[in-house]
Amino acid sequence: MCSVKLVDCRNLIESRGEETTAEEQHSDEEEEDDYDENNGNDDDDDEEFIPPGLQTKSFSCDTCGKTLSSEGNLARHERKHKEQKDFTCRICNTSFPTAEEKRLHSKEHSAKKEFHCEQCGKVFFIHSSLKVHLKTHGEKSFHCSECDKYFSTKGNLVAHKRIHTGERPYKCPHCEKSFNHGSHLKTHVRLHTNERPYQCSECGKTFTDSSCLRSHQKIHSDEKLFQCKHCDKRFRQRSNRNCHERIHTGEKPYLCSYCGKSFSDPRSFVFHKRVHTGEKPYHCSVCGKSFSKFDTLQNHKRIHTGERPFKCSQCDKTFARSDILKVHQVHTGEKPYHCSVCGKSFSKVDTLQKHKRIHTGERPFKCSQLKGIKFEVQSGMSFSINSSIGRSCLS
Repeated sequence: MCSVKLVDCRNLIESRGEETTAEEQHSDEEEEDDYDENNGNDDDDDEEFIPPGLQTKSFSCDTCGKTLSSEGNLARHERKHKEQKDFTCRICNTSFPTAEEKRLHSKEHSAKKEFHCEQCGKVFFIHSSLKVHLKTHGEKSFHCSECDKYFSTKGNLVAHKRIHTGERPYKCPHCEKSFNHGSHLKTHVRLHTNERPYQCSECGKTFTDSSCLRSHQKIHSDEKLFQCKHCDKRFRQRSNRNCHERIHTGEKPYLCSYCGKSFSDPRSFVFHKRVHTGEKPYHCSVCGKSFSKFDTLQNHKRIHTGERPFKCSQCDKTFARSDILKVHQVHTGEKPYHCSVCGKSFSKVDTLQKHKRIHTGERPFKCSQLKGIKFEVQSGMSFSINSSIGRSCLS
C-alpha cells in the first residue's frame, strides 16, 4: 500500500505540473493516444489509472508492441495473446482466426439458402427445420394405439390421431369446411383468396402449395421413372402410374357416398362430389361468378380479358380454350380422344363420353313423363318427352 498521503500526492502533482519537461509531455501524449485508439476494446481493462506525475517506467509487449505502465498490467495483457479464443460458426462449424472474419462469414448465412434433404429431396430454408425433418427418415418411436402406426415426432402422432377421432379443429373462415391439420387449412384458404404463391420457373404456371408445384415441374422433364406393370407406358409421377394401372385392373376405389358412383381417379372423385354439395370454391374477381374447377375459372376470366392464347397452326385462328382448338382441328382430321375399351377415336371429348356409355350401359337421363325409362343421351330423352306430349294431345 502507498505510504504517501493523498494531500501530499495532490500537492506534488500540482507543483510538478508546470515543471514538466517537453520529453515527459511527449510521453504523456503518446499514452493518451494509445488510450484513444484502444477505447472500447478489451485491452482497456489492462491498465490501472496512475496519476501522470507518478509514471516513471513503461513495459512493452513483445507480441504486439503495446506499451503498458506496469509489469502487472503487461502480464495480464500478454495472457490474452496466449489464450485461444474459439471463433467457430455455429451454423456450418467453420473456424476462423479472428472475430471479424467470423462476423463477415456469418453474413453469408443471412441470405436465403436452401437446405436439401438427401433422403427425399425436400427443400428447407432453415437448417433447424431440416434437422427436424431428418428425424422422419430415422427412428419412429411414437406409437399410435389405434392402428399400430409409428411416427418420428409427437406432433405427427397427434395430427394422425385426428383421423381416428374425427376431430377437425381448423375451421375455414370463408366457408363451413374444417380440417384436421393446420397446413391443409392454409392451402384451402388460398382457394377463396385466389392466392397462388408457388410459380413454375419454366412456364409461369402458379399453384396453391409447393407439393403441387414440384409435381408439375416433372412435366418439363423428359425423365419417366414409373412404368405400368401391364403395358409399356411410363409416367413421371407415381400417382399417375397408379391411376393408369386401374384402367387395366378395373379398380375404382373412390366411392361417392351420395350416389354410389365410384371412380378410379381421386381428382375426378373430388370434382364429382362438388356436383352434390354445390361447392364452388373458385371465384371470379371481376364479376363474382363461382366455379367448381380452377381451370373453368381460368377459361371464364378470358371472357373479361379477351385473351385467346390457343392458336391454330394451320389457319392462325385463335381460341380462348384448348378444347375448342382441338375440336377445330378440321385441317388435319385429328381425333385426339380415344376410347380405352375399344380404341375408337373422336374429335370431341363429349362425343367420347357418350360413346363410353355403350360399354358401361350407363343411362343417366331419366324421362319425367314415362316412369322407369332412361336414356344414354339427352336427345333421346327429349324425343321421348315430345312423343309423350304429342300422344297426350292427340288423345
